[in-house]
Amino acid sequence: MVKQSVWSDSRREIDRHKWIESEKAGRDVGEDAIYHWIRVHWCGYLRARWLEHLQGKTFWIELDRGTFGLLTSHFQDQLPLLTHIIDRLKSGQENLQIICWALESQLPMDQVLIILEALDVNSTRLSYRFDA
Repeated sequence: MVKQSVWSDSRREIDRHKWIESEKAGRDVGEDAIYHWIRVHWCGYLRARWLEHLQGKTFWIELDRGTFGLLTSHFQDQLPLLTHIIDRLKSGQENLQIICWALESQLPMDQVLIILEALDVNSTRLSYRFDA
């Protein structure tokens, strides 16, 4: 099992972003690029790491150890529904949007709610710890 730190990995992503933005500008853009990455990319970055954690691909030490590999051990009898929900989470949708989609699609709400409760997207909200 691969174990990584969200903080260390995100810092590498920020440094890469800062380098690219500095190259484009022809100068060191400094903290502006760091703040830009956090503002624009942090939520999507964290969501992607959380889904890797749930899928059992990478153990992110800052995330709940009880949810590691959850998608490989649960809901195997509901794979099509789970796949649709995960695709929506990957695109940035939240629980309410997924519930509305499920209602419009006339999907079994009891199963949708069980999956959403197990995934518990709201428990993975981390604010970025900024240290320039």
